[in-house]
Amino acid sequence: MSPQAGWILQDQIAPRLGASIPRNVKCVGAEDHEELVQDAICMSAQMLERLEKSGKLNNGAGASSVAYYTIVKMRSGRRSGGSSNADAMAVGTQYQGHSELHSLQEIVAETETSDVLELHDTLTTASDDPSTIVARHLDWQLVLQGLTKLELAIVHALADGLTLRQVGRACKVSMAKLQEFQQRLALKVIEITGLDILATVASRPQWKINLLTWNEQLACKGDRKSSCLSF
Repeated sequence: MSPQAGWILQDQIAPRLGASIPRNVKCVGAEDHEELVQDAICMSAQMLERLEKSGKLNNGAGASSVAYYTIVKMRSGRRSGGSSNADAMAVGTQYQGHSELHSLQEIVAETETSDVLELHDTLTTASDDPSTIVARHLDWQLVLQGLTKLELAIVHALADGLTLRQVGRACKVSMAKLQEFQQRLALKVIEITGLDILATVASRPQWKINLLTWNEQLACKGDRKSSCLSF
């Protein structure tokens, strides 16, 4: 883009867009009017560059026409990054009512105790996903390899929730022998799965951590605003 086209964009087109976009273009999803004005300026710059290459650019009619057609395109759902009507997340698709986006933090229900149920709470489960379950099963099979029948019986008894004393009585093994076996089994588990196995098992999915962090940030911002207003 030439300096002349840059001045036209800055002095004649951008003010028109800044005045018209907030009144005539509807925000979709997380968009705001400031973002739409920036997007419209980017789209106008693309149009100006095409006009300049074709030799059709002139100061008066060029600026007003570019601003007008940019606003028309923005109102129809087009953006500088694309104008798809098939992508579920595209603005044009949502304008036509073919899709609708909702935030995972959208409140879908509220209990009598003022606890809120957000959308992500209805889509998630506390259990592990199938891939994690299969991976842990494979690791556990490696742990069980090489154990004797007695040791396998002890493992199954512990897995059933029996105490060491109950396991000792059922398998006819002394407490000292059970403690020795426990230590050997723990070392074998750490050798195969790593030292951070307990932290990995107890950790939440990263996307859920991100949501909780975002909620905490919003809560802190709200507290700071309330504090400033109180002063």
